[in-house]
Amino acid sequence: MQTWKRTIYCGKVTKEHVKQTVTINGWVARRRDLGGLIFIDVRDHTGIVQLVIDPTTNPQCLEKAQNIKSEYVISATGTVIPRAGSVNKNIATGEIEIQVTDLVIFSTSKPLPFPLDDEENKVSEDLRLTYRYLDLRRKRMYDLLKLRHDVIFEMRSFFNEQNFLEIETPILSKSTPEGARDFLVPCRLQAGTFYALPQSPQIYKQLLMVGGMDRYFQIARCFRDENLRANRQPEFTQLDIEMSFVEENDIQTTCEQLFARLWKKFVHQDLELPLKRYTYDDVFSKYGSDKPDTRFGLEINDLTKLFEAQPVAFLQTIIKNKGNIGGICVKNHRFSRSELDKITDYVTKELKAAGLIFIRWKEDGSLDSSIAKFLGTDFFEQAQKHIHDLTKNDTLFIVAGDYKDAWTTLGQLRLTLGKQLNLIDTSKHHMFWIIDFPLFEWNKEENRWDSAHHPFTQPQQGWEKQDVKDMKARAYDLVCNGEELGGGSIRIHNPEEQQKVFDLIGIPPEKAKTKFGFLLEAQTFGYPPDGGIAFGIDRLIMMLGNTESIRDVFAFPKTQKGTCLMMQTPSEVDENQLKDVYIKSTYIPKIKEG
Repeated sequence: MQTWKRTIYCGKVTKEHVKQTVTINGWVARRRDLGGLIFIDVRDHTGIVQLVIDPTTNPQCLEKAQNIKSEYVISATGTVIPRAGSVNKNIATGEIEIQVTDLVIFSTSKPLPFPLDDEENKVSEDLRLTYRYLDLRRKRMYDLLKLRHDVIFEMRSFFNEQNFLEIETPILSKSTPEGARDFLVPCRLQAGTFYALPQSPQIYKQLLMVGGMDRYFQIARCFRDENLRANRQPEFTQLDIEMSFVEENDIQTTCEQLFARLWKKFVHQDLELPLKRYTYDDVFSKYGSDKPDTRFGLEINDLTKLFEAQPVAFLQTIIKNKGNIGGICVKNHRFSRSELDKITDYVTKELKAAGLIFIRWKEDGSLDSSIAKFLGTDFFEQAQKHIHDLTKNDTLFIVAGDYKDAWTTLGQLRLTLGKQLNLIDTSKHHMFWIIDFPLFEWNKEENRWDSAHHPFTQPQQGWEKQDVKDMKARAYDLVCNGEELGGGSIRIHNPEEQQKVFDLIGIPPEKAKTKFGFLLEAQTFGYPPDGGIAFGIDRLIMMLGNTESIRDVFAFPKTQKGTCLMMQTPSEVDENQLKDVYIKSTYIPKIKEG
């Protein structure tokens, strides 16, 4: 009777097993026929082991071995022997091979649509995602999903030790204004009504604090119907945390201990605690971002006062309209004209800025710039007062306009230049907190104020005596290497204060009651001071796994158009299914010409 029950994984067979009989299961990576001897490399998630079929000692396996092709699923039983040929030092099993005595073919395989040994991702991503179940056989994919598992397991262990409860919150929830579009689910039992998939468990975790749970966490699945990019998916996973009777430092200290543990185990580096804290105003003024990559320089210089004395008409107009002029100084680098043209196109076409000015000095010391004729003969000396260590070997890039818009453009340009000029030290990890965020931000499209974080964020003391634009939130973000790992805040626990915040963002009492009545009522039944934070697990795995695409850390991701190429979703449904939930589609498909 043939046996196929695995006794050991492929990558675990070593010279210590010599003379032992083992059974391995896996996929055929390669078969080589050397005129009698047949060698087969078999792969599972642990690695590869080499089989040898010798017709002189075991002729009954020869016919099967001759018919085997790549990606067949097989089982092999045999004796572990020292490798007869040269040792393969690149694999753990390189000193041995298995002399096969029994061979079972479980299933055959057609030729694959792409090679699995493509670790440089030369195969198109669309093809990989269409056959994701094949893509997952690659070692790189297994390693990333294993890393994800290990990180989440470590998180759960940490919070268990810290006396947190992991509590699941509903997936079918209520549509609330949280900054992105909801995914809606029609309810058959309540005609004309809808559930919404949660953008986060925000309100539920606050209600858990009202319920006395004290310390909560959850590995939570969240959903947002928004435009996608390399580090965004419509469904994602976050580490959700909430604590009662705490202030900012209590939450931040707990999180620092968690990340010190993760960095020690997975990055093999010690984080220096406590982490540094920077204000939002400070980092935005220097880097044009609330999640700056501080592993390189190119800080933004405020050059508004420098240009107040320069007769450049359009810049003078911007200054009179209370705009600002900012610049980035690239040290000791002479850009070619074509490089400058590409940078200008990037800023004006991709970043949608009104314009970009460059200023540099020719070898004879004269100015080279589109505004050179408007600048004074002492411009270099005046610029030195505003830009530290400026030399005539440097190049200035200048953007003018509304402060937030101009600095955001400069911040994105700074990152692009940092990558192009190889200024970023990728061996380092700069992790820090950003605090003192604005409480509100101006919505230009709807001409009103929005919550910068979310409407349940508690304002800092004295907020009611300030102008709306100056109000600060008790909010905080954890940033590392130019990525926001997570953000959180201390919550409002007073119903009067909550309604004042709602009023400022255009949510009157009647609308607040409709949207958040349950939370407002909960605040009248003894609501403890609480706060929390949420971390994007997918982005964290991207960083720890050293990959630039969030799709690499999902088993079955969506494309940037929100589609699953493998399952062909989203897809149409039967009209009877729509009738069951009282929905009629008004979409009219476009007729293809020709």
